[in-house]
Amino acid sequence: MLNIKSINRRLFLKNSLKWGNRAFLFSLLPSSDMHKHAMATQQENIEISRINRLGLKELAKKKLHHRNGRFMNPFSSTEYGNLWRLLSWKLFSKNHFESFYEDENRTSVKIDWEPVKKHQGCAVTFVKHACVMIKDLDHYLLVDPVFFDLFWYKDFTPLTFDLNNMPLTNHILITHGHYDHLDKPSLKVLGKDTHVITPLGYDSVFHDLEMNNRTQLDWFDSYKDGKREIILLPCNHWTMRNPLIGPNDSLWGSYLIKGASGYNILVAGDAAYFDRYRELGQECAIDLAIFNLGAYEPRWFMAGSHLNPAETVKAFLEVKAKYLLVVHWGSFRLGDEPVHFPPMEIKKEMEKQGIVDRLVHLDHGQTYFLKA
Repeated sequence: MLNIKSINRRLFLKNSLKWGNRAFLFSLLPSSDMHKHAMATQQENIEISRINRLGLKELAKKKLHHRNGRFMNPFSSTEYGNLWRLLSWKLFSKNHFESFYEDENRTSVKIDWEPVKKHQGCAVTFVKHACVMIKDLDHYLLVDPVFFDLFWYKDFTPLTFDLNNMPLTNHILITHGHYDHLDKPSLKVLGKDTHVITPLGYDSVFHDLEMNNRTQLDWFDSYKDGKREIILLPCNHWTMRNPLIGPNDSLWGSYLIKGASGYNILVAGDAAYFDRYRELGQECAIDLAIFNLGAYEPRWFMAGSHLNPAETVKAFLEVKAKYLLVVHWGSFRLGDEPVHFPPMEIKKEMEKQGIVDRLVHLDHGQTYFLKA
């Protein structure tokens, strides 16, 4: 009988060898540098305690999340980008979900875009992973486009429609730089002149893509397009694309879309829970909150980066949105939980709170039409 865990370990080691060898250099830093890192971490913990006494807008205005040419997550003391912690999870942590993997299904995704194009108001289409297409009157906003497979991860939701039939994108919204959200092959499909909205940073990525029609936002900065306003909001997360450069050389965030259609949509993005969702909910009445739910197990490893189902419901209630949609599940098994678990578990949590009628479930390729 095949030992699935043993095979997974070997595959992970094989595929991580290239960047793992490079990241290993960090463990060879002189002791003086390690001491500096410890001192910096201590100072960061002190600053986090100080920052937590400030409101989000005051924090952002003072730019306390900026740190020596990088960015700091002011809501967490989690050590991000730790290779050895990652290896501990992949190689030595017990996986309690392996027995459910045989129930995972690979489903081809087809999208009929004609009903979306004909709709006169606001509509949200779940494309793949965390990628959603938001139609706001005659404009299309595409969030974190991912159309293809992802490194060595199995793709459970391959797209089988012609990407040329997708509505012409007016604005691409990027939440952060992790490879499952900022995917260069997918961006190349969309054309060099497409307007891109990102948090601060990522110049090298978009320079390589020759996508220069770009607006960069800091937390609480906004981009206005007629009656439409897109605001970058803080969230409890981080980013990294190159272990040699390290984490957080660019910013991350959530988006609040105040639509020209009159509907307001919160795109929460990747985030761990933090106690500021009530403040985010004070920005405006939110009609639909789109939360990323996936890669949340095991909690000892994922809690600092991703919400689990119970935390997602708590955050949803705190932002006081009318309806909840969860994405970031079903395409790639990035955590221990099977790809089909998130929609089942979020439904159970909503039922516990007696608000399951406020849950919008979309399978990949399906569209939620807000009333015109």
